[in-house]
Amino acid sequence: MSGDMERTPAEHTPEPIAAAPPSRAWLKGLFSTHLAKSNRRIAIVAIGFMAVYSVIGGKLIWLGFKPNAPSMRSAAAEASAAARPDLVDRNGEVMATDVKTMSIFAEPRRIIDKDEATELITAALPDVDARELRERLGSRKGFVWVKREITPKQQQEVYRLGLPGVGFWPENKRVYPNGPIGAHILGYTNVDNIGIAGIEKYVDGQGLADLHGAGFNLTPESLKPIALSIDAKATHALRDELQKGIEKYKAKAGASAIMDVNTGEVIALASLPDYDPNNPVDALDPMRINRMSVGVYEMGSTFKALSIAMALDAGKVNLNSRIDARGALRYGRFKIGDYHAQNRVLSVPEVFTYSSNIGTARMALMVGVEGHKAFLRKVGQLDRMKTELPESAEPIVPKNWGELNTMTIAFGHGLAVAPLQSMMAVSALMNGGYLIRPTFLKRSEEEARKDAVRVVKADTSEAMRYLMRLNAEVGSAKFADVKGYFVGGKTGTAEKVIGGRYAKDRLFTTFMAVAPSHKPRYLFVTLMDEPKGLPETHGYATAAWNAGQVTGKIVERTGPLLNLPPRFEPLDKPFPLLARLGIGVTQPKTGGR
Repeated sequence: MSGDMERTPAEHTPEPIAAAPPSRAWLKGLFSTHLAKSNRRIAIVAIGFMAVYSVIGGKLIWLGFKPNAPSMRSAAAEASAAARPDLVDRNGEVMATDVKTMSIFAEPRRIIDKDEATELITAALPDVDARELRERLGSRKGFVWVKREITPKQQQEVYRLGLPGVGFWPENKRVYPNGPIGAHILGYTNVDNIGIAGIEKYVDGQGLADLHGAGFNLTPESLKPIALSIDAKATHALRDELQKGIEKYKAKAGASAIMDVNTGEVIALASLPDYDPNNPVDALDPMRINRMSVGVYEMGSTFKALSIAMALDAGKVNLNSRIDARGALRYGRFKIGDYHAQNRVLSVPEVFTYSSNIGTARMALMVGVEGHKAFLRKVGQLDRMKTELPESAEPIVPKNWGELNTMTIAFGHGLAVAPLQSMMAVSALMNGGYLIRPTFLKRSEEEARKDAVRVVKADTSEAMRYLMRLNAEVGSAKFADVKGYFVGGKTGTAEKVIGGRYAKDRLFTTFMAVAPSHKPRYLFVTLMDEPKGLPETHGYATAAWNAGQVTGKIVERTGPLLNLPPRFEPLDKPFPLLARLGIGVTQPKTGGR
């Protein structure tokens, strides 16, 4: 045998190759092009497609049943200020209207860097609070406001920032072209154009808010203007004269109004201090309330008109009746006296022109406590007065009303009412005897008479017009006797209650005037809170010397504006019913109160 041994066949058998892992074999089979593998591949692909389409189909079904999330546009439209109708005065002058303005909004989900956006925006808009803005931008909401009602310059500055997710939205802004003129009547709105006070709030309550809530796309052009009863020019003149009077007599505050006695329309009204509804930051200040409808006061001797009318209408007295005023009227430990005591028997006209507390109290006692209450309730003095203005006050009425209450209330102490409420009652005495609820909306005399209620007889009304005119000729209302207007009037001076006691040095003065008194059209009222006596008033601070003077100036200035031209020719029998009775009393001049 040779040196190399011959190998056996077993020694030449190659080693077996290791089997591939199962996962690798499966993948290899999946991507193999062998026809035997085709069925498996088709099945797997089909299952994959079915799974994908099942997921998509399920998502579509879910989205179909899910409530639609509001889009940016719908969210902005819902959040933006709603349109309001114009408010115009009785002559069509615009008192309140909408203007288009821009507001800035943001979509937090689209803003990448919230801190950078906050820094840039607050740099352009320094009055925006950075902390609040960062919180809004960090929210998960789809829409937030950045700043409402911006100026064109602010819009340009923010626009130049080029921030994604920050945009501009047009909305309505309420403006009042005349500033504070008529502010207490108009009221104001908030940034969302929702009425907060006055006629603005009343309009929302009449259905405007419901229309907006129902999704109606209202525009100022689609809304009919609302005609108010006020006259813008007369209101301006009245406010101006009232302001001058407050400054001259150093009063804390004051108010004045003009009412059409035949329709109940409030033609002009001002209460000072007031506010600008364009920026009503002062509207909630207690000193800036509407004293004509929100404040309640003891109206002093102006209430004597109601008391004397009550006695005349009840047949307890007539204009020729005589009332004992020879001495103070006593009731237990209380004593009622007269400011200008005559210490004699007075006629009914003299009781009015001398403003006799004693005579008025005696006439009220003739009617009696229950009759007195019934009359005052009938003329609307014991219940809250309702007008279009949401703001009104409840009268302060004695809980236990006895004879002493009737005596003091007869001359304007012990019952506090809103001055506008008192105007309503005195207007009824002037217009022939019809109680007409005051309104701040324009209406005709025919419309007003539909709901009017007769509260005194026609001859009682004429007797009261006669007494008012007489008082302007010879009594305490002579300061308001503007020549040519045949003015009638009545003063009222009440001591304010301070710490539960009447303070003799703190007065609340009122003056009521009617023009023309023979055929009344307008009732004028002025009140002043704590006026001071001046050298030219001889130190007096009673109503004739301040509220009376101011009312006279208001009559003189607003008369021509209200189509009330002066007449200087003598009137022939201005009070025909009384002329038939031969009544024409001339009284001596009096100081009055």
